Amino acid sequence: MSDSSTLPPARLRPEAELARDALSAPVLARAARLARWAGPDTRVDAGGGLVEEQLPAAAGQLGLSGDDAAAYASEAWRIAVDTGLVEITDEEAGTVAAGEDLALLTGSPQDVLGVWLTALEAVLADAGVPDLDDLVDAMAEGGEVDLSSLDWDPDAEAEFLDGVLGNLYLLTVGEEGPGDAPVPLPALAASMIVPSDMGEPSNEVLEQVSDAMMRLDDQFRLLEPVGLVEYQPVDEALMADADEEPAAPVDEADVTRYGMVRLTPLGLYGLRARLLDAGFDAPAVGDLADKGADALLDGTAPFPPAAAHAETELWLAGRGPLDAARELLAAARGSDPGAPLRRLRCQQALSLVGAEAEPALREVLDDAELGGLARVWLTEHGAADVPAPPQEMVFWLTIDTVAAQLAAEGNSEELRALVEGLARQHSGFFDTVWRVEHPATPDVLEAMGRLHPDKKIAKEARKAAFKARSQQGG
Repeated sequence: MSDSSTLPPARLRPEAELARDALSAPVLARAARLARWAGPDTRVDAGGGLVEEQLPAAAGQLGLSGDDAAAYASEAWRIAVDTGLVEITDEEAGTVAAGEDLALLTGSPQDVLGVWLTALEAVLADAGVPDLDDLVDAMAEGGEVDLSSLDWDPDAEAEFLDGVLGNLYLLTVGEEGPGDAPVPLPALAASMIVPSDMGEPSNEVLEQVSDAMMRLDDQFRLLEPVGLVEYQPVDEALMADADEEPAAPVDEADVTRYGMVRLTPLGLYGLRARLLDAGFDAPAVGDLADKGADALLDGTAPFPPAAAHAETELWLAGRGPLDAARELLAAARGSDPGAPLRRLRCQQALSLVGAEAEPALREVLDDAELGGLARVWLTEHGAADVPAPPQEMVFWLTIDTVAAQLAAEGNSEELRALVEGLARQHSGFFDTVWRVEHPATPDVLEAMGRLHPDKKIAKEARKAAFKARSQQGG
Protein backbone atom coordinates (compact mmCIF):
# COMPACT_ATOMS: atom_id res chain seq x y z
CA MET A 1 0.00 0.00 0.00
CA SER A 2 1.21 3.51 -0.77
CA ASP A 3 0.68 6.46 1.53
CA SER A 4 -2.17 7.64 -0.69
CA SER A 5 -4.06 4.32 -0.46
CA THR A 6 -7.66 4.64 0.70
CA LEU A 7 -8.53 1.76 3.02
CA PRO A 8 -12.05 0.46 3.67
CA PRO A 9 -13.68 2.36 6.53
CA ALA A 10 -13.37 0.94 10.03
CA ARG A 11 -16.43 0.57 12.23
CA LEU A 12 -15.21 1.79 15.59
CA ARG A 13 -16.85 1.32 18.97
CA PRO A 14 -17.67 4.48 21.01
CA GLU A 15 -14.57 6.06 22.57
CA ALA A 16 -15.94 5.64 26.10
CA GLU A 17 -16.20 1.87 25.54
CA LEU A 18 -12.71 1.74 24.02
CA ALA A 19 -11.30 3.72 26.95
CA ARG A 20 -12.75 1.17 29.40
CA ASP A 21 -11.10 -1.61 27.40
CA ALA A 22 -7.80 0.29 27.50
CA LEU A 23 -7.94 0.74 31.27
CA SER A 24 -8.65 -2.96 31.79
CA ALA A 25 -5.87 -4.16 29.46
CA PRO A 26 -3.27 -5.85 31.73
CA VAL A 27 -0.32 -3.82 30.44
CA LEU A 28 -1.87 -0.42 31.18
CA ALA A 29 -3.71 -1.57 34.33
CA ARG A 30 -0.46 -2.84 35.87
CA ALA A 31 1.47 0.27 34.87
CA ALA A 32 -1.19 2.50 36.44
CA ARG A 33 -1.20 0.45 39.64
CA LEU A 34 2.57 0.77 40.02
CA ALA A 35 2.44 4.50 39.25
CA ARG A 36 -0.03 4.98 42.12
CA TRP A 37 2.06 2.72 44.39
CA ALA A 38 5.34 4.55 43.80
CA GLY A 39 6.40 7.02 46.47
CA PRO A 40 9.38 8.88 47.96
CA ASP A 41 11.09 5.62 48.91
CA THR A 42 10.85 4.10 45.42
CA ARG A 43 14.26 3.87 43.76
CA VAL A 44 15.26 3.32 40.15
CA ASP A 45 18.54 2.44 38.50
CA ALA A 46 20.42 4.47 35.88
CA GLY A 47 18.14 3.17 33.11
CA GLY A 48 14.96 4.17 34.93
CA GLY A 49 14.07 0.59 35.92
CA LEU A 50 13.08 -0.42 39.43
CA VAL A 51 16.08 -1.45 41.50
CA GLU A 52 16.16 -5.22 42.01
CA GLU A 53 15.35 -5.19 45.71
CA GLN A 54 12.06 -3.39 45.05
CA LEU A 55 10.80 -5.82 42.42
CA PRO A 56 9.27 -8.27 44.93
CA ALA A 57 7.19 -5.48 46.49
CA ALA A 58 6.10 -4.28 43.05
CA ALA A 59 5.14 -7.81 42.04
CA GLY A 60 3.15 -8.17 45.26
CA GLN A 61 1.37 -4.90 44.53
CA LEU A 62 0.32 -6.40 41.19
CA GLY A 63 -0.77 -9.68 42.77
CA LEU A 64 1.94 -11.57 40.89
CA SER A 65 3.84 -14.60 42.15
CA GLY A 66 6.06 -17.29 40.70
CA ASP A 67 9.28 -17.28 38.72
CA ASP A 68 8.18 -14.61 36.24
CA ALA A 69 6.66 -12.19 38.76
CA ALA A 70 9.71 -9.92 38.95
CA ALA A 71 10.02 -9.78 35.14
CA TYR A 72 6.34 -8.82 34.76
CA ALA A 73 6.68 -6.17 37.47
CA SER A 74 9.78 -4.76 35.78
CA GLU A 75 7.92 -4.60 32.44
CA ALA A 76 4.92 -2.88 34.04
CA TRP A 77 7.22 -0.29 35.63
CA ARG A 78 8.93 0.44 32.32
CA ILE A 79 5.56 0.99 30.65
CA ALA A 80 4.62 3.37 33.47
CA VAL A 81 7.79 5.37 32.79
CA ASP A 82 7.41 5.26 28.99
CA THR A 83 3.81 6.52 29.16
CA GLY A 84 4.54 9.35 31.59
CA LEU A 85 2.55 7.78 34.43
CA VAL A 86 5.76 7.91 36.48
CA GLU A 87 8.37 10.67 36.35
CA ILE A 88 12.01 10.30 37.38
CA THR A 89 12.62 13.38 39.55
CA ASP A 90 16.34 12.90 40.24
CA GLU A 91 18.41 10.62 38.03
CA GLU A 92 21.43 10.66 40.35
CA ALA A 93 19.41 9.81 43.44
CA GLY A 94 17.11 7.54 41.46
CA THR A 95 13.94 9.08 42.91
CA VAL A 96 10.54 9.15 41.26
CA ALA A 97 7.10 10.74 41.56
CA ALA A 98 3.73 10.32 39.92
CA GLY A 99 3.85 11.70 36.39
CA GLU A 100 1.54 14.39 35.04
CA ASP A 101 -0.03 11.89 32.67
CA LEU A 102 -1.32 9.71 35.51
CA ALA A 103 -4.23 12.14 35.89
CA LEU A 104 -5.17 11.49 32.26
CA LEU A 105 -6.37 8.00 33.20
CA THR A 106 -9.26 9.61 35.10
CA GLY A 107 -9.86 12.18 32.35
CA SER A 108 -11.77 12.01 29.08
CA PRO A 109 -11.89 8.87 26.89
CA GLN A 110 -9.54 10.65 24.45
CA ASP A 111 -7.04 11.22 27.30
CA VAL A 112 -7.12 7.55 28.28
CA LEU A 113 -6.75 6.39 24.68
CA GLY A 114 -3.81 8.73 24.18
CA VAL A 115 -1.95 7.10 27.07
CA TRP A 116 -2.89 3.64 25.77
CA LEU A 117 -1.51 4.45 22.31
CA THR A 118 1.82 5.37 23.91
CA ALA A 119 1.82 2.06 25.78
CA LEU A 120 1.00 0.26 22.52
CA GLU A 121 4.03 1.79 20.79
CA ALA A 122 6.28 0.65 23.64
CA VAL A 123 4.95 -2.92 23.44
CA LEU A 124 5.25 -2.98 19.64
CA ALA A 125 8.88 -1.91 19.97
CA ASP A 126 9.44 -4.79 22.41
CA ALA A 127 7.74 -7.24 20.05
CA GLY A 128 10.35 -6.56 17.39
CA VAL A 129 13.27 -7.46 19.69
CA PRO A 130 14.62 -11.04 19.72
CA ASP A 131 14.43 -13.21 22.80
CA LEU A 132 16.47 -11.69 25.64
CA ASP A 133 18.48 -14.90 26.07
CA ASP A 134 19.67 -14.56 22.47
CA LEU A 135 20.74 -11.00 23.16
CA VAL A 136 22.77 -12.07 26.17
CA ASP A 137 24.44 -14.86 24.20
CA ALA A 138 25.24 -12.43 21.41
CA MET A 139 26.99 -9.84 23.56
CA ALA A 140 30.27 -8.96 21.91
CA GLU A 141 33.39 -7.76 23.64
CA GLY A 142 33.02 -4.32 25.13
CA GLY A 143 29.43 -4.98 26.19
CA GLU A 144 27.82 -4.17 22.83
CA VAL A 145 25.31 -6.36 21.04
CA ASP A 146 26.62 -7.84 17.80
CA LEU A 147 23.47 -7.60 15.65
CA SER A 148 25.09 -9.51 12.78
CA SER A 149 25.46 -12.61 14.95
CA LEU A 150 21.77 -12.43 15.81
CA ASP A 151 20.64 -12.40 12.17
CA TRP A 152 18.34 -9.57 13.26
CA ASP A 153 17.58 -6.40 11.34
CA PRO A 154 15.53 -4.07 13.59
CA ASP A 155 14.11 -2.05 10.69
CA ALA A 156 13.19 -5.15 8.70
CA GLU A 157 11.60 -6.73 11.78
CA ALA A 158 9.51 -3.63 12.47
CA GLU A 159 8.50 -3.43 8.81
CA PHE A 160 7.47 -7.10 8.82
CA LEU A 161 5.34 -6.72 11.95
CA ASP A 162 3.75 -3.54 10.58
CA GLY A 163 2.93 -5.41 7.37
CA VAL A 164 1.33 -8.30 9.26
CA LEU A 165 -0.73 -5.91 11.38
CA GLY A 166 -1.70 -3.98 8.23
CA ASN A 167 -2.96 -7.20 6.64
CA LEU A 168 -4.87 -8.07 9.81
CA TYR A 169 -6.44 -4.59 9.72
CA LEU A 170 -7.47 -5.04 6.08
CA LEU A 171 -8.98 -8.45 6.81
CA THR A 172 -10.93 -6.94 9.71
CA VAL A 173 -12.35 -3.90 7.89
CA GLY A 174 -12.75 -5.45 4.41
CA GLU A 175 -16.16 -6.83 3.48
CA GLU A 176 -14.56 -9.87 1.85
CA GLY A 177 -12.54 -10.72 4.96
CA PRO A 178 -13.53 -12.62 8.12
CA GLY A 179 -14.48 -9.43 9.97
CA ASP A 180 -14.63 -10.28 13.69
CA ALA A 181 -13.68 -13.93 13.13
CA PRO A 182 -10.14 -15.01 14.09
CA VAL A 183 -7.53 -15.42 11.36
CA PRO A 184 -5.32 -18.54 11.21
CA LEU A 185 -1.70 -17.68 11.93
CA PRO A 186 -0.43 -19.69 8.91
CA ALA A 187 -2.63 -17.62 6.58
CA LEU A 188 -1.38 -14.37 8.10
CA ALA A 189 2.26 -15.44 7.80
CA ALA A 190 1.70 -16.64 4.22
CA SER A 191 0.13 -13.28 3.29
CA MET A 192 3.54 -11.66 3.87
CA ILE A 193 5.70 -14.29 2.19
CA VAL A 194 3.86 -16.23 -0.54
CA PRO A 195 3.57 -14.19 -3.77
CA SER A 196 -0.04 -13.73 -4.90
CA ASP A 197 0.73 -15.26 -8.30
CA MET A 198 2.49 -18.35 -6.90
CA GLY A 199 0.71 -21.64 -7.48
CA GLU A 200 2.01 -24.41 -5.23
CA PRO A 201 4.50 -22.91 -2.73
CA SER A 202 8.00 -24.38 -2.84
CA ASN A 203 9.53 -26.12 0.18
CA GLU A 204 11.77 -23.08 0.70
CA VAL A 205 8.76 -20.76 0.82
CA LEU A 206 6.92 -23.10 3.20
CA GLU A 207 9.95 -23.06 5.51
CA GLN A 208 9.89 -19.25 5.46
CA VAL A 209 6.17 -19.30 6.34
CA SER A 210 6.84 -21.71 9.21
CA ASP A 211 9.67 -19.52 10.52
CA ALA A 212 7.43 -16.43 10.29
CA MET A 213 4.70 -18.26 12.21
CA MET A 214 7.08 -18.86 15.09
CA ARG A 215 8.16 -15.21 15.16
CA LEU A 216 4.54 -14.08 15.07
CA ASP A 217 3.60 -16.55 17.81
CA ASP A 218 6.11 -14.86 20.13
CA GLN A 219 4.99 -11.39 19.04
CA PHE A 220 1.26 -11.94 19.43
CA ARG A 221 1.83 -13.39 22.91
CA LEU A 222 3.39 -10.00 23.77
CA LEU A 223 0.69 -7.97 22.03
CA GLU A 224 -2.32 -9.64 23.65
CA PRO A 225 -1.84 -8.15 27.16
CA VAL A 226 -1.88 -4.59 25.78
CA GLY A 227 -5.34 -5.28 24.35
CA LEU A 228 -4.41 -5.19 20.66
CA VAL A 229 -5.42 -8.76 19.82
CA GLU A 230 -7.07 -11.86 21.15
CA TYR A 231 -4.65 -14.70 20.50
CA GLN A 232 -4.76 -18.48 20.68
CA PRO A 233 -1.07 -19.51 20.63
CA VAL A 234 0.49 -22.28 18.60
CA ASP A 235 -0.03 -25.61 20.34
CA GLU A 236 3.37 -26.45 21.83
CA ALA A 237 2.62 -30.17 21.46
CA LEU A 238 3.06 -29.70 17.71
CA MET A 239 6.77 -29.06 18.21
CA ALA A 240 8.42 -32.34 19.15
CA ASP A 241 11.79 -30.65 19.32
CA ALA A 242 12.46 -27.07 20.39
CA ASP A 243 14.76 -26.64 17.39
CA GLU A 244 12.18 -27.88 14.88
CA GLU A 245 9.58 -25.78 13.13
CA PRO A 246 6.02 -27.17 13.10
CA ALA A 247 4.81 -28.86 9.97
CA ALA A 248 2.08 -27.24 7.89
CA PRO A 249 -1.50 -27.99 9.05
CA VAL A 250 -3.14 -30.88 7.24
CA ASP A 251 -6.80 -29.92 7.48
CA GLU A 252 -9.12 -27.10 8.59
CA ALA A 253 -9.92 -28.78 11.91
CA ASP A 254 -6.21 -28.88 12.63
CA VAL A 255 -5.47 -25.27 11.66
CA THR A 256 -6.63 -23.76 14.97
CA ARG A 257 -3.74 -25.55 16.71
CA TYR A 258 -1.34 -23.42 14.66
CA GLY A 259 -2.48 -20.17 16.23
CA MET A 260 -5.56 -17.97 15.73
CA VAL A 261 -5.52 -14.18 16.05
CA ARG A 262 -8.30 -11.60 16.10
CA LEU A 263 -8.01 -7.83 16.24
CA THR A 264 -9.97 -6.45 19.22
CA PRO A 265 -12.17 -3.35 18.87
CA LEU A 266 -9.45 -1.48 20.83
CA GLY A 267 -6.83 -2.95 18.50
CA LEU A 268 -8.79 -1.77 15.47
CA TYR A 269 -8.80 1.75 16.95
CA GLY A 270 -5.07 1.56 17.69
CA LEU A 271 -4.02 0.30 14.26
CA ARG A 272 -6.18 2.92 12.55
CA ALA A 273 -4.47 5.65 14.61
CA ARG A 274 -1.06 4.30 13.56
CA LEU A 275 -2.10 4.15 9.89
CA LEU A 276 -3.30 7.77 10.02
CA ASP A 277 0.03 8.81 11.59
CA ALA A 278 1.83 6.99 8.76
CA GLY A 279 -0.03 9.02 6.13
CA PHE A 280 -2.66 6.49 5.05
CA ASP A 281 -6.24 7.48 4.31
CA ALA A 282 -7.92 5.25 6.91
CA PRO A 283 -11.54 6.41 7.23
CA ALA A 284 -13.99 5.38 9.91
CA VAL A 285 -17.74 5.00 9.51
CA GLY A 286 -19.28 8.21 10.87
CA ASP A 287 -16.48 10.54 9.73
CA LEU A 288 -18.82 12.14 7.17
CA ALA A 289 -21.95 12.41 9.32
CA ASP A 290 -21.51 16.14 9.97
CA LYS A 291 -20.17 17.01 6.50
CA GLY A 292 -22.08 18.25 3.45
CA ALA A 293 -23.68 16.00 0.86
CA ASP A 294 -20.79 16.66 -1.54
CA ALA A 295 -18.34 15.23 1.03
CA LEU A 296 -20.65 12.25 1.62
CA LEU A 297 -20.99 11.33 -2.07
CA ASP A 298 -17.30 11.81 -2.84
CA GLY A 299 -16.15 10.20 0.41
CA THR A 300 -18.26 7.05 0.05
CA ALA A 301 -17.40 6.65 -3.65
CA PRO A 302 -14.61 4.11 -2.98
CA PHE A 303 -16.39 2.43 -0.05
CA PRO A 304 -17.64 -1.17 -0.26
CA PRO A 305 -21.48 -1.31 -0.42
CA ALA A 306 -22.19 -2.18 3.22
CA ALA A 307 -19.84 0.54 4.51
CA ALA A 308 -21.33 3.14 2.15
CA HIS A 309 -24.80 2.14 3.39
CA ALA A 310 -23.80 2.48 7.06
CA GLU A 311 -22.11 5.86 6.48
CA THR A 312 -25.14 7.18 4.58
CA GLU A 313 -27.56 6.05 7.29
CA LEU A 314 -25.58 8.03 9.88
CA TRP A 315 -25.54 11.08 7.59
CA LEU A 316 -29.31 10.91 7.02
CA ALA A 317 -30.03 10.45 10.74
CA GLY A 318 -29.07 14.07 11.42
CA ARG A 319 -31.27 15.61 8.69
CA GLY A 320 -34.89 15.90 7.64
CA PRO A 321 -35.81 13.76 4.61
CA LEU A 322 -36.78 16.63 2.28
CA ASP A 323 -33.74 18.79 3.07
CA ALA A 324 -31.45 15.77 2.81
CA ALA A 325 -32.86 14.82 -0.59
CA ARG A 326 -32.42 18.36 -1.96
CA GLU A 327 -28.84 18.53 -0.68
CA LEU A 328 -27.99 15.12 -2.16
CA LEU A 329 -29.45 15.98 -5.56
CA ALA A 330 -27.59 19.28 -5.71
CA ALA A 331 -24.30 17.52 -4.86
CA ALA A 332 -24.89 14.84 -7.52
CA ARG A 333 -24.72 17.25 -10.45
CA GLY A 334 -21.63 17.57 -12.60
CA SER A 335 -19.83 16.43 -15.73
CA ASP A 336 -16.46 15.63 -14.15
CA PRO A 337 -15.13 12.03 -14.20
CA GLY A 338 -16.35 11.36 -10.65
CA ALA A 339 -19.90 12.56 -11.30
CA PRO A 340 -21.47 9.23 -12.44
CA LEU A 341 -20.36 7.47 -9.26
CA ARG A 342 -21.61 10.44 -7.20
CA ARG A 343 -25.01 10.05 -8.82
CA LEU A 344 -25.00 6.30 -8.12
CA ARG A 345 -24.21 6.99 -4.44
CA CYS A 346 -26.94 9.67 -4.47
CA GLN A 347 -29.44 7.16 -5.86
CA GLN A 348 -28.45 4.65 -3.18
CA ALA A 349 -28.77 7.30 -0.48
CA LEU A 350 -32.19 8.39 -1.74
CA SER A 351 -33.38 4.78 -1.54
CA LEU A 352 -33.06 5.16 2.25
CA VAL A 353 -35.22 8.31 2.35
CA GLY A 354 -38.96 8.05 2.84
CA ALA A 355 -41.87 9.43 0.82
CA GLU A 356 -41.49 12.84 2.51
CA ALA A 357 -38.70 13.53 0.02
CA GLU A 358 -41.03 13.34 -3.02
CA PRO A 359 -41.17 17.14 -3.65
CA ALA A 360 -37.38 17.26 -4.01
CA LEU A 361 -37.45 14.55 -6.69
CA ARG A 362 -40.27 16.24 -8.61
CA GLU A 363 -38.27 19.47 -8.66
CA VAL A 364 -35.56 17.85 -10.82
CA LEU A 365 -37.75 15.91 -13.30
CA ASP A 366 -36.68 18.19 -16.16
CA ASP A 367 -32.99 18.19 -15.17
CA ALA A 368 -30.93 16.42 -17.85
CA GLU A 369 -28.59 14.83 -15.27
CA LEU A 370 -31.08 14.03 -12.51
CA GLY A 371 -34.41 13.55 -14.26
CA GLY A 372 -33.80 9.89 -14.97
CA LEU A 373 -32.91 8.87 -11.43
CA ALA A 374 -35.78 11.03 -10.12
CA ARG A 375 -38.25 9.04 -12.24
CA VAL A 376 -36.77 5.77 -11.00
CA TRP A 377 -37.16 6.89 -7.37
CA LEU A 378 -40.71 8.16 -7.83
CA THR A 379 -41.78 4.97 -9.59
CA GLU A 380 -40.20 2.74 -6.92
CA HIS A 381 -42.00 4.74 -4.20
CA GLY A 382 -45.38 4.34 -5.93
CA ALA A 383 -45.80 8.04 -6.75
CA ALA A 384 -48.64 9.03 -9.07
CA ASP A 385 -48.34 10.88 -12.38
CA VAL A 386 -44.67 10.12 -13.06
CA PRO A 387 -43.99 11.41 -16.60
CA ALA A 388 -42.41 8.98 -19.04
CA PRO A 389 -38.78 9.86 -19.76
CA PRO A 390 -37.79 10.99 -23.26
CA GLN A 391 -35.62 8.49 -25.12
CA GLU A 392 -32.61 10.79 -24.91
CA MET A 393 -32.87 10.74 -21.09
CA VAL A 394 -33.12 6.94 -21.02
CA PHE A 395 -29.92 6.53 -23.01
CA TRP A 396 -28.12 9.23 -21.01
CA LEU A 397 -29.05 7.47 -17.74
CA THR A 398 -27.85 4.17 -19.22
CA ILE A 399 -24.42 5.61 -20.02
CA ASP A 400 -24.25 7.31 -16.61
CA THR A 401 -25.14 4.06 -14.80
CA VAL A 402 -22.57 1.95 -16.64
CA ALA A 403 -19.91 4.65 -16.10
CA ALA A 404 -20.68 4.60 -12.37
CA GLN A 405 -20.47 0.81 -12.20
CA LEU A 406 -17.15 0.88 -14.06
CA ALA A 407 -15.79 3.37 -11.52
CA ALA A 408 -17.13 1.41 -8.55
CA GLU A 409 -16.34 -2.16 -9.55
CA GLY A 410 -14.23 -2.25 -12.72
CA ASN A 411 -14.89 -5.13 -15.09
CA SER A 412 -17.03 -7.17 -12.68
CA GLU A 413 -19.38 -10.06 -13.45
CA GLU A 414 -22.32 -7.84 -12.45
CA LEU A 415 -21.28 -5.23 -14.98
CA ARG A 416 -20.83 -7.88 -17.67
CA ALA A 417 -24.40 -9.05 -17.03
CA LEU A 418 -25.66 -5.45 -17.21
CA VAL A 419 -23.90 -4.91 -20.54
CA GLU A 420 -25.37 -8.09 -22.02
CA GLY A 421 -28.84 -7.11 -20.82
CA LEU A 422 -28.63 -3.63 -22.33
CA ALA A 423 -27.56 -4.89 -25.75
CA ARG A 424 -30.30 -7.53 -25.66
CA GLN A 425 -33.16 -5.25 -24.58
CA HIS A 426 -32.60 -2.40 -27.03
CA SER A 427 -32.60 -3.26 -30.73
CA GLY A 428 -30.26 -0.91 -32.57
CA PHE A 429 -28.78 0.16 -29.22
CA PHE A 430 -25.32 0.97 -30.58
CA ASP A 431 -26.72 2.84 -33.60
CA THR A 432 -28.29 5.34 -31.18
CA VAL A 433 -26.24 5.40 -28.02
CA TRP A 434 -23.05 6.82 -29.53
CA ARG A 435 -24.87 10.12 -30.06
CA VAL A 436 -25.56 10.56 -26.32
CA GLU A 437 -23.93 13.78 -25.11
CA HIS A 438 -22.34 12.37 -21.99
CA PRO A 439 -18.58 12.77 -21.29
CA ALA A 440 -18.27 9.06 -20.54
CA THR A 441 -20.01 7.77 -23.69
CA PRO A 442 -16.81 6.72 -25.56
CA ASP A 443 -15.30 5.03 -22.49
CA VAL A 444 -18.53 3.20 -21.68
CA LEU A 445 -18.89 1.90 -25.25
CA GLU A 446 -15.25 0.76 -25.26
CA ALA A 447 -15.88 -1.10 -22.00
CA MET A 448 -18.98 -2.71 -23.48
CA GLY A 449 -16.83 -3.86 -26.41
CA ARG A 450 -14.40 -5.46 -23.95
CA LEU A 451 -17.03 -7.06 -21.77
CA HIS A 452 -19.62 -8.44 -24.21
CA PRO A 453 -18.95 -12.13 -24.97
CA ASP A 454 -20.57 -12.00 -28.43
CA LYS A 455 -17.83 -10.99 -30.87
CA LYS A 456 -20.28 -9.40 -33.32
CA ILE A 457 -21.93 -7.24 -30.64
CA ALA A 458 -18.53 -6.38 -29.16
CA LYS A 459 -17.41 -5.15 -32.58
CA GLU A 460 -20.57 -2.98 -32.86
CA ALA A 461 -19.75 -1.48 -29.46
CA ARG A 462 -16.18 -0.63 -30.51
CA LYS A 463 -17.40 0.98 -33.75
CA ALA A 464 -19.92 3.03 -31.75
CA ALA A 465 -17.14 4.07 -29.35
CA PHE A 466 -15.06 5.31 -32.29
CA LYS A 467 -18.01 7.38 -33.57
CA ALA A 468 -18.66 8.82 -30.12
CA ARG A 469 -15.04 9.80 -29.67
CA SER A 470 -14.98 11.43 -33.09
CA GLN A 471 -18.16 13.35 -32.26
CA GLN A 472 -16.62 14.63 -29.03
CA GLY A 473 -13.49 15.63 -30.89
CA GLY A 474 -11.21 13.23 -29.00
